[in-house]
Amino acid sequence: MSWVNCEEVDFNIFLFAERFQIKQMFRDGDSEEWFRNLGIALNHNPAVKWYFTLKCPDRAKFIEKVAADHAEKVSPEEVRKAEIFVMKDCCDFVTYAHPEYMLQTNGWWVMRESDKAHFFEVMDFKNKIVLDVGSGTGRLAFAAAEKAAWVYASEPVDTLREFMRDKIEREGIKNMRIVDGVVLNLPYPDDTFDIVMSGDVVGDEWDAEIAELTRVCKSGGWLLDFPSSGEDEDGANDELIERGWEAMGYYKHRKQIFK
Repeated sequence: MSWVNCEEVDFNIFLFAERFQIKQMFRDGDSEEWFRNLGIALNHNPAVKWYFTLKCPDRAKFIEKVAADHAEKVSPEEVRKAEIFVMKDCCDFVTYAHPEYMLQTNGWWVMRESDKAHFFEVMDFKNKIVLDVGSGTGRLAFAAAEKAAWVYASEPVDTLREFMRDKIEREGIKNMRIVDGVVLNLPYPDDTFDIVMSGDVVGDEWDAEIAELTRVCKSGGWLLDFPSSGEDEDGANDELIERGWEAMGYYKHRKQIFK
């Protein structure tokens, strides 16, 4: 999937990378093709290499090794080809650095009025305390804030957190708070929220991720999965259905939690 035209992007975009993203880029077991292109790109972008080692010290030796292993003499054209290879493979990281660009070029990040109507049919948000996990640009969080008592938006990418904070200030929204957090380690006590929702987040580690969503949800509360990319109105996610979730159409699912 390509979210952005990487041929138009400078490799220095990775100076916005978060620590968790850098760790994903330097994992044991990735292909030699990946590490060769990454090594070439780093050797010709010393500021990015320096930033990676500073931001993610537990991967510093690995980063240095990848660069050293591929300190080969290549043409400027080959360098650019390597940069584009890396950026295409990490197109989500590249896109997250430009929230405004996300809204202009990718409809997935925009809550259309038709989506919002269905969103409110799936769940009653009135006077609820809500957590949105992996908020991105706040597609779900800002919609929920129209009816909820409070909405907390958990997002691990700093540029996206700042984008949401700017929108909150610009629009005078009083019932939203933005926090840093990832789906496997949410910064809240047990049994905190009436509704815990996410979109395009759960799926890498189904049971562990759902367990963490469940932990912070009150007994009698709801988990809501509201992805942005489903196109089949009758679609259902088998992984969620097997775990007791209810399909609500258009790849939307919910599950009530009892403890």
